[in-house]
Formats: sequence, C-alpha cells, structure tokens
Amino acid sequence: MAQEMFKTVQYYWNAARGYRFRPWESPYIRWRFETFLGKEAANLTASKFFHLAWKYREHMERFVDWAAERNRIQRRRHA
Repeated sequence: MAQEMFKTVQYYWNAARGYRFRPWESPYIRWRFETFLGKEAANLTASKFFHLAWKYREHMERFVDWAAERNRIQRRRHA
C-alpha cells in the first residue's frame, strides 16, 4: 500500500510541475484526463477534477503502475 501511494505521489509530482497546488489547471494533466475520459473531462474545475480522480481511481492506479514501470526501464537503459 505504501509503495502504491509513493508511485502515485511521484507521478503526480512530476506531472503537475508548476501546478502542484492546482492540478486541474495543468495543461498536461488536463490533456491526460481529456484523452482518457473525453467530454466528461471538458472544462475541468477543482471539484470536477477531484470527483473524476476518485471515480476513476482504479484506472488511474493501473496507469501509475504502468508509468512507474516505464520509468524503471528508462532508468536502466540510461544507467
């Protein structure tokens, strides 16, 4: 459980750079949400962001696992 939380926070910290206290305004995170959810993620606000993040938390967890694996592979190649 702690490792899952660490992966999620690590991904968020990198993805929300410049928008860490207001991720719903991050162009990258908005793009991610809109790509995955389509119209449901249009016009993202703080409440809508947290609602969708909670609603799709299992999908997001799988994505974060995938991103962490990609990060590990990339580090091995450049080490």
